Amino acid sequence: MDIKIYIVSSGEYGLRIINNIAKNGFAASIVGMHEFPDDLPEFIDNPEIYIPGTIPESDLILALGLKGDINLTLPIIASKAGAKAVISEIHDPAQLPPGLQREVEESAGDIKIVFAKPFCSLKPVGDDVVDEFAHYFGKPELKIESNKLIKNVEVICGAPCGSTQFVADELEGFPVEDAELESGNKIHNYPCIASMATDPVVGDTILHLAGYKIKEAVKVGVGFATKSAVVDKDACMGGIDCDHNCIDVCPNVKIGDDTVTVDEEKKAVINPVSCGCCEICVRECPYGAIEIVEEKIDIK
Repeated sequence: MDIKIYIVSSGEYGLRIINNIAKNGFAASIVGMHEFPDDLPEFIDNPEIYIPGTIPESDLILALGLKGDINLTLPIIASKAGAKAVISEIHDPAQLPPGLQREVEESAGDIKIVFAKPFCSLKPVGDDVVDEFAHYFGKPELKIESNKLIKNVEVICGAPCGSTQFVADELEGFPVEDAELESGNKIHNYPCIASMATDPVVGDTILHLAGYKIKEAVKVGVGFATKSAVVDKDACMGGIDCDHNCIDVCPNVKIGDDTVTVDEEKKAVINPVSCGCCEICVRECPYGAIEIVEEKIDIK
């Protein structure tokens, strides 16, 4: 990884990320770290007093586990470091509500700010620095060899917390038809420490979102999904008397995925690759046009 990373963190979550980056051979990319107290108040009158006295030159600032107004220091820290980008992970809805995110972005100037909710949803954004990091850590990508059983799982890109490698190791030997379901189970065994509180922005828990990402990687790796929400086009009233509630309520859409789209007839289409089977769209469709189907769905 050809970038210099300065890490600001708070609490145990950040330690897990730091250890995983180092474990994967990128310790030399970390040019410095600063630990904020984990008992800081959510609202701080003067966050600047907490800025580290010495900040090394770096390309990227990673913010791990920061909660509340201490996040307002990020653009200042990045500026002092000469950094071109900041990645701020969100594993708990209380960390960075939308209003605070806007404050951080508005004060960042030309510095690229990326909020990753969860961190394992991070993908390239067209910024050289962020994309260099996301090439190695972020949305899981797996190469899977299988016949009837999973023979080998290679991690191409892994969740920053290390859960992807854990799941990859645990899946070997499982029947290929069970891999999608088991990957969701195994991330809980790691365990994923994202919040189980419902995020009011996405309408789902961040832990569930992390589960959807590893299952998506497995589905792509084996070439098929075993379960997905499916739209009955005859029942769908999209483009006639419907505002596509399914798009508005999909948690994956809200974090930037094209899980639910609209075809040329204005009918909703659900991508089985990224569908998390949360069933929110099933409940919210006013015409009952969506159902969960459990069958092998080939992924082209």
